[in-house]
Amino acid sequence: MHDLLRKLQAMLENIPHDAIALLARVSIGTVFLRSGLLKIEGWQDGTTIALFKDEYRLPLLSPDLAAVMATTAELALPPLIIAGLFTRYAALALLIMTLVIQIFVYPNAFDTHGVWAVCFLYLMKYGAGNFALDRFIEERRTNLTTLQ
Repeated sequence: MHDLLRKLQAMLENIPHDAIALLARVSIGTVFLRSGLLKIEGWQDGTTIALFKDEYRLPLLSPDLAAVMATTAELALPPLIIAGLFTRYAALALLIMTLVIQIFVYPNAFDTHGVWAVCFLYLMKYGAGNFALDRFIEERRTNLTTLQ
């Protein structure tokens, strides 16, 4: 039994970072991108602004400005994360947005926001992995530096 558990632990330790990073990027990016797309749909009938006026009620920001900022972030940052471009910085920005949501909008939703935060923290610490534009750019920069 002990040998079986040791083999299982070795298998689990060999899960590649690239697979975890790709899953984290696609899953968390999709959550925020869908939210941004819903906000765009709601812009026409006023539901997006109504959400920021009546439900979200962020301090220090007008509902109009908060709606524009959130929608812009949710449409611009997830494609970067999914593509693995400027991943660490995009993850940091969305982690800050998640903290704002947790603190000011839905303070009882730590279970959901905690899962989001784990994805962002993982990407911030370990990066996007090899299946990412960040890696491609890094390799190009290294090759250019080596040639000089």
